[in-house]
Amino acid sequence: MNGYRTFLKISTFLMVMIMAFMLGACGNNPQERDMIETEDRTVEGEASSSETNEDTQITEETAIPPENFVLITGGTFEMGSPDTEAWRLDDEVQHTVTVSDFYMSIYEVTQAEYAEIIGNNPSSFSGDDLPVEMVSWMDAVRYCNARSEKEGLTPAYTVEGDAVTWNRSANGYRLPTEAEWEYACRAGTETPFNTETSISAEESNYYGHYPYEIEDNYFSQGNLTTKPGEYRQTTVAVSSFSPNRWGLYNMHGNVGEWVWDYYGAYDTREQTDPTGAETGTLRVYRGGGWNDFAKNMRSAYRAALAENKGSFNIGIRLVRNAVSVNGSVVSAGSQEMDGTNGKILIAFFSWGGNTRGIAEEIQKQTGADLFEIELVNPYSSNYNTVLDEAQRDQNAQARPELATHVENMEDYDTIILGYPNWWASIPMPIASFLEEYDFAGKTIIPFCSHGGGRFGQSLTAIGKLVPDASMGEALSVHYSGGSSLSEDVAAWLKENGIIQ
Repeated sequence: MNGYRTFLKISTFLMVMIMAFMLGACGNNPQERDMIETEDRTVEGEASSSETNEDTQITEETAIPPENFVLITGGTFEMGSPDTEAWRLDDEVQHTVTVSDFYMSIYEVTQAEYAEIIGNNPSSFSGDDLPVEMVSWMDAVRYCNARSEKEGLTPAYTVEGDAVTWNRSANGYRLPTEAEWEYACRAGTETPFNTETSISAEESNYYGHYPYEIEDNYFSQGNLTTKPGEYRQTTVAVSSFSPNRWGLYNMHGNVGEWVWDYYGAYDTREQTDPTGAETGTLRVYRGGGWNDFAKNMRSAYRAALAENKGSFNIGIRLVRNAVSVNGSVVSAGSQEMDGTNGKILIAFFSWGGNTRGIAEEIQKQTGADLFEIELVNPYSSNYNTVLDEAQRDQNAQARPELATHVENMEDYDTIILGYPNWWASIPMPIASFLEEYDFAGKTIIPFCSHGGGRFGQSLTAIGKLVPDASMGEALSVHYSGGSSLSEDVAAWLKENGIIQ
């Protein structure tokens, strides 16, 4: 079997080389040139396919890569991050994983591609060659099936209501598993980024003012290996920047990318082709987006959101099988809980007053109860000092002691939760608040004041802390919101069904 697979791969490589020569691929066509470079990697055996699942086999049907896809030769790697990696989180426990061969698109799905198949473009930015965004996980699944059907392929998914069954033997388009995504992103590297250095804004589209490890070097940037760079505040064309060693563009930044898996703790046993937790309330997306800090673009970083929610920084990257695989994976779906008809609490943490002002506007329009989250030991009133205190607590995932408490939390069905965006996430007093009460069956509707990064990864942080709560549509407000605050809040409250 190994000899046969080697013969097929070498034959595929020779065919691609001949086609590239005939079409001039070694000239000015970067897509075909990248495919050749990736096939060179396969022949050189950088990741041996002999380590793949014994129950899988390559077939003639899957021997040639689809257009703009490359063969990712399977192998074994350490998934997650080492204890020594800066800004790692507890859900990144390293463990040994083997993945089988698969094909992955070198690009994120564009708006033009999505609109051609689905008939509409939900994106918040506009451009045919920009990545589609504002798509939910369920939208991504439906796109995979619709594109498969249009091209005469067997759809990978069966959708019945909220339940999705993945037919692993199907030859159609699908989402990568979390393990496949990280393996492909790393491209043989073991460092936080596949660039093997602290990734710069010249190499990726992210919130370039905040390169890796700036949090504890904000006032002494001479210690940074990568200095602050451009913040574009928009997505860019999917072919932007240089690809990783395996020919994949924008695995870090631009938009995060949905994967198949439910969010949950890793099964740290050695595994082959894992498909993630069996159940859950959130789906994983990877890679970070245009508004993320570098720390949240690391190869091991895990973001999560409800499967029926989309965002302006989450898109799609497709894969297809390169080997035949048997079996199916059943996903029961995540039921949304309707907790917006009962009593409402507006809970907020504010340092400089911006979040407090937004909370008071919400209270004015709703008449809901107002509760301020305060600390036993408040943060400094000095801006420079509080920056250090905030990053220190985030890095340690501290839980500051709260001075105020809700005595009757059981009376509330909906919590409108406000906070400033601190270092691209929630302030740690919000974590203390969320861990103090049982939010199962309740609805949390976040609002966030920010200086340019919108939510950062705060929604992921909230979702991970209270997975048994439902999350409404969130509102991001630039600083205090300006003259449009009242109108913006009213529209958001209507969207969430709080007011008519």
